[in-house]
Amino acid sequence: MSSTTRIVIALAMVGFIAACAKKAEEVVYVGDAVSVEPTYTGKYK
Repeated sequence: MSSTTRIVIALAMVGFIAACAKKAEEVVYVGDAVSVEPTYTGKYK
């Protein structure tokens, strides 16, 4: 095989292995929602 063919095959194998590698899980932190409590202002206010 020529050296160019070997390089192409090697790069294809590296790409395949990288694509199939186990990916790290992303950690997402969700904070508490900040909201204002409604205040009682009377029946008709």
